[in-house]
Amino acid sequence: MKKLKFIAPLFFIFLIAACMSAKNGAAQLSTEQSGGNMSNMSAQKISLEQANQSQPSSINIERKIVRNADLELEANAPEEAQNKIAAIAESKGGFVIESNQSSSDEHSGIRDMITMTVRVPAAKFNESLDEIRKTSSRVRSENVKGEDVTEEFIDIEARLKTQKALEEQFLEIMKRSNSVQDALNIQREIANVRGEIEKIEGRRKFLENQSSLSTIKLRIESPAAFSSNSSGFFAQVKQSFGRGFDAALSFILVLITMAIALLPFLIFIVLPIYLIARYFTQKRRKQTLASELEREEIRRE
Repeated sequence: MKKLKFIAPLFFIFLIAACMSAKNGAAQLSTEQSGGNMSNMSAQKISLEQANQSQPSSINIERKIVRNADLELEANAPEEAQNKIAAIAESKGGFVIESNQSSSDEHSGIRDMITMTVRVPAAKFNESLDEIRKTSSRVRSENVKGEDVTEEFIDIEARLKTQKALEEQFLEIMKRSNSVQDALNIQREIANVRGEIEKIEGRRKFLENQSSLSTIKLRIESPAAFSSNSSGFFAQVKQSFGRGFDAALSFILVLITMAIALLPFLIFIVLPIYLIARYFTQKRRKQTLASELEREEIRRE
């Protein structure tokens, strides 16, 4: 009994200690799980922040409009109108790209048909058109076109930013490369990315040029040139006969030129060959004829 009385308190003390240890272990496990969840949440938050930073930010770009115009003008003095239009383009900060003069009458030296192309700043496009119209007596036709390339420009900027970031990543990887083969492979990838960057930059420069400068194509004719171009059926038939006669004359001249060019070849090459061939042919005929005569005499004998 004395031993039982001594063991019972020890048993209760051991039981209480075991309960306290289990409680502390559960609390520690809960704390570790909570800390793990907090760590995962923090890592997820950092990853999301990095992902958001890696996304291309919205690009604020002013609207890009490509505006072009085609005008057909009638002027009493086309050359004078041409000089005025060139002066207008230069006064607006533009320039003349191309200018051609021709005559509606082949037998006349008057240049009454002019085509030209000018470029002016987009901000002064309408103002330039108004002044160009005033240089002529009549505007026969006018076609103004506009194309919004803002969306394409934004897409190009985003692609360019992505390619440059990719190039920087390849450069960083190349610094940590451990072998020559790895360095060569990375260098090849960098060259591909650089080629893509140059292509995108070229397209961006083209769009910037087209949107910053508008193109105006002009055709200036005198009233007489316009009348000759819009003549009736009989006038067109007459012109057709004239063009046909010119074509036939050109063909004959070509034949004469070819004959003159072939004459030395005929004299020094073809003619000797013909004479030699004729000589051998006649000689063969004579031999054949002599053989037949001999056979004929033999038969008679």
